[in-house]
Amino acid sequence: MLEISKSVRIPESEIEVHDIRGKGPGGRKADSAANAVELRFDIRHSSLPVAIREGLLAMQDHRISKDGEVVIQAKDHRSHERNLEEARARLKELVRKAGAVPNKRRPTRPSRAARRKRQEAKKRHKQKKALRKKVL
Repeated sequence: MLEISKSVRIPESEIEVHDIRGKGPGGRKADSAANAVELRFDIRHSSLPVAIREGLLAMQDHRISKDGEVVIQAKDHRSHERNLEEARARLKELVRKAGAVPNKRRPTRPSRAARRKRQEAKKRHKQKKALRKKVL
């Protein structure tokens, strides 16, 4: 069970893990050992809440295919276990981002001092330009 938050969990049965050959550290062993991990998660057939599912499908992320499947490859570490942990952490972070509600923007106004400072700067700029004019 991959726990995203206290109320959101992904059962292991919904996550497919494939061992693949990875590049990176390991010397000659990297050519023959399948220590890299490819994690696949089908968003449309998952037990996630509808809001998170729709958020994931709407995300513009290269790891999410057009079919609604998340494909994460982890091949940074030498050991299979660490790569698996890394892939699961990336999936967890991706689902968290999809479930996060963005803060509502509160429009603000410049303060009176900021407005006055801006007007004075414009006035100084105007005077500087006026000094460059030809005298008649």
